[in-house]
Amino acid sequence: MSYYAKLLIAAVGVAQLVAACPADAADVYPNRPVEFIVPWGAGGGSDQTARELSKLLQAELKVSFPVVNVPGGTGNAGMVKMLSGPSDGYSISLLAWDTFALLASRPPKWKMSDFITLGIVIQLPSGFYVSQDSDYKSWADVEKAAKANPDGLKVAISGFGSPDDLTIHQLAKQGIVLKAVPYAEPGERYSSLLGHHVDLLYSPIGNIGSFVSGQQMRPILFFSDEPIKGFEDVPTAKQSGHDISLPQRRAVIVKADTPPAQVKVLSDAIAAVVAKPEYAEFLKQELASPASYVPTEAAASLMESDLAAMKNMAAGK
Repeated sequence: MSYYAKLLIAAVGVAQLVAACPADAADVYPNRPVEFIVPWGAGGGSDQTARELSKLLQAELKVSFPVVNVPGGTGNAGMVKMLSGPSDGYSISLLAWDTFALLASRPPKWKMSDFITLGIVIQLPSGFYVSQDSDYKSWADVEKAAKANPDGLKVAISGFGSPDDLTIHQLAKQGIVLKAVPYAEPGERYSSLLGHHVDLLYSPIGNIGSFVSGQQMRPILFFSDEPIKGFEDVPTAKQSGHDISLPQRRAVIVKADTPPAQVKVLSDAIAAVVAKPEYAEFLKQELASPASYVPTEAAASLMESDLAAMKNMAAGK
């Protein structure tokens, strides 16, 4: 048999093998890594949440979910990166309420209709923290000093336009003068307090749990409807006469116009992984609500409600 005859037979065999396959592998989604954008630096709560989900999603969908940190602009840089890419389901992002609040305070070029929420994956209270050796022993001490100091006490926050920033402006109306100092990198926020470059830190409770348990920081006020378990001696804002309880939430989003079939694969996978014991343990470690997950259908209405509340705060209501 000639070389060309053998080549023809081999080619026919390959064609038959391909035809026998139930589906082309290229039609299976996902069939390559899905980029997981975190619009914040490494080490913070958003980064920790994304890395936990990345690990679980990889096991669920059998492809990797590499985390890409894109800090800057109160999370705006990461949002722009995702929204400027294709709507092919191979790039998702974590949306923290720090960034979501920009729609109320400093409207960016993007809007809610530019993305699809695959689910809210974590909800936890925020609060003010001081260094362990701070002269401020109570929130009453902070109020007294902030009212007496015309320059205000310095507070490390995630960025201008964030819930941190909105809260500070709300307190200013009650004579409590605080000066926001933004840090895009979580580690810089924490070290600014520990290094006494600022007087206070605004943070979700789970982000700095190790500093609290290590007695380097201590909470002094929580923005929550109820006292925090394990910290019952720390007052809530409402108990202190301030009707502020903006929670920190984080959602996973994908660009609008992503094919519905791919959106379903992703949202179903997220629903599956947040129900796993490993994720429940993560929420426990973060002192987050065990009922944090909100599916796609209900997430939109909750987000609209939060946005309305933040717009009222931004407008001074």
